[in-house]
Amino acid sequence: MTPVIEVEGLRKVYGAGDTAVHALRGLDLTVQRGEYIAIMGASGSGKSTLLNILGCLDVPSAGTYRLDGIDTSDFAEQQLSLLRNRKIGFVFQSFNLVPRTTALANVELPLVYAGVRRAERKARALAALELVGLTDRSTHRPNELSGGQQQRVAIARALVTSPAIVLADEPTGNLDTDSSREVLGIFDRLNASGRTVVLITHEDDVAAHATRTVRVVDGRVAGVLV
Repeated sequence: MTPVIEVEGLRKVYGAGDTAVHALRGLDLTVQRGEYIAIMGASGSGKSTLLNILGCLDVPSAGTYRLDGIDTSDFAEQQLSLLRNRKIGFVFQSFNLVPRTTALANVELPLVYAGVRRAERKARALAALELVGLTDRSTHRPNELSGGQQQRVAIARALVTSPAIVLADEPTGNLDTDSSREVLGIFDRLNASGRTVVLITHEDDVAAHATRTVRVVDGRVAGVLV
């Protein structure tokens, strides 16, 4: 079976000359379909850069990245955007919800960009909210929701396109203990149902939910714990 993520010799350099920052230095990583991976590393280790490239939000300076068997090396921004919308669900630490719209409308957004018709958008968005236990909050705006509820809306938005992979950047970083437990429970259930999950975290108890932990040091994979 083709891995959902294949990274070979990935390099990322910001700037040039004496001020160049080498964020990734020939990193290799393979993630099989249905895995649950935690990526850990100190600040500046390159883990966020790696996740942004995996999410097609950034491009490498060198190396190869194949997403679900598709080589993204020569993709233009528009092609990356289409691939991102079809294959990837992204969950951010800061939720990134649109403030003045309802939970339902926030979840529908990726489908709007994909040109899905209104009736189908609503049905799929409600189904995604049901997966995270928030159908009763569908008409609430973000400022009417707790932090944990906002993150659950963000997860529903990530799932609404039925992506091959869910990427999460410190998804519990802004949450209290109870909300973190709820959100991690959702990721656990997603993975148990066959979804591929890759998350960044600096917390050992969060990484313990994953089936494999990848440690990144100075832009390279320094170790893997199973």
